[in-house]
Amino acid sequence: MNKSIQIQCPQEILLGLHLDAEQFSSLVAEAAALSLFREGKLSSGMAARWLGMPRAHFLLKAMREGNASLLEDNEDDFNRETSLL
Repeated sequence: MNKSIQIQCPQEILLGLHLDAEQFSSLVAEAAALSLFREGKLSSGMAARWLGMPRAHFLLKAMREGNASLLEDNEDDFNRETSLL
C-alpha cells in the first residue's frame, strides 16, 4: 500500500525550477531516496522500488549523482564481495 504525503511549496520555487507539481514531486522523492540510501537508512532495492526503476539503475544514479559509496572500506565488505567471484 502506498502512502501520500503533502509538501508545501511556494509557486516561486516551481517557477524558478521550471517544474510542475508532478515533476517537483519526482525530484523530491529522488533526492530523499538518494539521501536515505547514502545514510544507510534505506536499501538500494527499496529505494529503486520507490522510484520505479531497476536496482542497477538506482545504484548507478546513487554513485554518479548521489555521491554514494557502495562499499565500506573494510575487510567484511571485501570478503563478501570477493566470495561472489
